[in-house]
Amino acid sequence: MWRRLVLAVIGRLRRGRIEFIEGGRVTAIGEPGAEPLARVEVHSPRAWRRMVRGSTGMAEGYIKREWDSDDLVALGTIAGLNLGQLDRIKRRFRFILWPFQKLGPLMPRTTRRRGRKQIAAHYDLGNDLFSLFLDESMNYSAAVFRGDPDQTLGQAQIAKMDQIADQLDLSPDTHLLEIGTGWGGLSIHLAGRSGCRITTTTISREQASLARERIAAAGLSERIEVVETDYRDLTGSFDRLVSIEMIEAVGWRDFPTYFAKCSELLTEDGSMLLQAITIDDDAYELEKASRSFISRYIFPGGCLPSIREIRRCLDQVTDLTIAWSDELRLDYARTLAEWRRRFNAVTGRLESLGYDDRFRRMWVMYLCLAEAGFRSGRNSDFQLLLTKPRSPRVVALAPASAKEAV
Repeated sequence: MWRRLVLAVIGRLRRGRIEFIEGGRVTAIGEPGAEPLARVEVHSPRAWRRMVRGSTGMAEGYIKREWDSDDLVALGTIAGLNLGQLDRIKRRFRFILWPFQKLGPLMPRTTRRRGRKQIAAHYDLGNDLFSLFLDESMNYSAAVFRGDPDQTLGQAQIAKMDQIADQLDLSPDTHLLEIGTGWGGLSIHLAGRSGCRITTTTISREQASLARERIAAAGLSERIEVVETDYRDLTGSFDRLVSIEMIEAVGWRDFPTYFAKCSELLTEDGSMLLQAITIDDDAYELEKASRSFISRYIFPGGCLPSIREIRRCLDQVTDLTIAWSDELRLDYARTLAEWRRRFNAVTGRLESLGYDDRFRRMWVMYLCLAEAGFRSGRNSDFQLLLTKPRSPRVVALAPASAKEAV
């Protein structure tokens, strides 16, 4: 029954082709010769029942070795390319989901206590784990690749950080606030390049500890201060603000709170560089009301904003405007592919660090599905320069092509 149900739901693929292999029998979904192509080998009938639960059930079956695929990225890309059909079905039943969404059991508000717990669940897994697949700068966000097929991940991350520095127009007189320290890579680069003073905040103890060590090793302890403060509790006034892929952990209920706070912390002529992973505008309401594999197992409580939602928040609770933008969708796909390659290359070291086979498969699934989301266009990533009314950058309009991206 479960097998028939799964095949019936996905039986009308408009793009791509999936070949299911079970007990020597091949069942193909999609037109012959269609691309992308993924083959799924089903090892246990339990896999079909799990697949009915969407990405969470599918991932759980993969983690338990109930099925395998020759190309997880292609499989995820096919799903992303065809999710629009499923979204339309879900919208018909949104009146059922909305009361639960409004009350919060599906996605409770990210309180300060819950926020620390959710951040710790991912970022406190161990600094050694992340150092296995990130570049030397320890940037855990999209790099900027610009045409050179031989560009390394490290070079692309430097290009990303240089682009941020250029847009923020930093100098030794600038006091910059960073919301989301990571492991200190961006602060170290920006302070070293411009001489600016930086206050950077994180609620991850593991990140804060290593960031302070790296800052000290770079000789920048007098220029960079690491504080362990929730963004909602920050005070002061700053010339510039930068927040790189932190907004995804805020929670949809607090997107307005986040933007209002950022606006409040900026001087009257200040500006903010936001880098945000986004979901397609038409899928945002469904994102709020659902739990995916990634938001349950990888980034607990996470919710992606849409560009439309970002604009709505800016208009309603701030005096910030978008002065420049750059879309990094394919850059992120390439970044994730490189992280996955590096992660797979050190599989043998995971066990010595205390990570078992189930953990390894879970993270392989995460990296593949995340890459697929960007390749299919379901997700994107934007750098946005947000400026105050008196900012000198207000009159420096971005090229039309960049403006059209959002």
